[in-house]
Amino acid sequence: MTDLLWKSLCALALSVALASAGNAATLVEPTLHLRGGGGRVALTLDACGGKTDTRILSALVENRIPATIFVTGIWLKHNAAAVEIMRAHPDLFELENHGGRHIPAVDTPRKIYGISSAGSPDAVQAEVESGAAALASAGGPAPKWFRGATAEYSPSAIAMIRKLGFKIAGFSVNGDGGSLLGAKETARRIAAARDGDVIIAHINQPTHAAGEGVVQGLLALKQKGMTLVRLDDAEDVGNDGTTD
Repeated sequence: MTDLLWKSLCALALSVALASAGNAATLVEPTLHLRGGGGRVALTLDACGGKTDTRILSALVENRIPATIFVTGIWLKHNAAAVEIMRAHPDLFELENHGGRHIPAVDTPRKIYGISSAGSPDAVQAEVESGAAALASAGGPAPKWFRGATAEYSPSAIAMIRKLGFKIAGFSVNGDGGSLLGAKETARRIAAARDGDVIIAHINQPTHAAGEGVVQGLLALKQKGMTLVRLDDAEDVGNDGTTD
């Protein structure tokens, strides 16, 4: 192999690596905070698929804790009883769009936490619109918020989702680590939430220890005098163009 050919191949490999690194760097995980003070914390719970963690749902109803629930079309199909409970308490629960099939809102082909992205602008749009359609079929108000699977986005997908009329729900406190944390650590993270924080946790993993921690953390917040609210109950600000 000649020196010229070797240098050309090295340059090509470097350019591919740099392009890949640049593409990887384009994903964002937006934050969201509440404005105004007053010791308010927003609770958001993702219902990605699977079943309902009745430990959390029962605690929310019994303790009058409001929450914004991000539901997928998949979850809605198999959890009619939980949806009925939520719809029966419109003062507590706000149901919002988590996508039709729980596919990351990233418009280039890649994997995020092992989940294949939508992969194209059309596929992102289909994921958002099918999630909204599933909520419409389940009755109740039309969703105003969207949160994509994995909560990571390509900036161009964010722009598209905003054009579809949705604000995008970031967060500031990862309460349960995707429902993979233990009860103690989950409770610690949630109980440590401060004024203006937006918590993300999950309500679709009834066999995970994290669900117990979600309940413990929320009750600790209430004991400390924090006011738990839904996203619609407070003015908010998100980065990366997600709410402005």
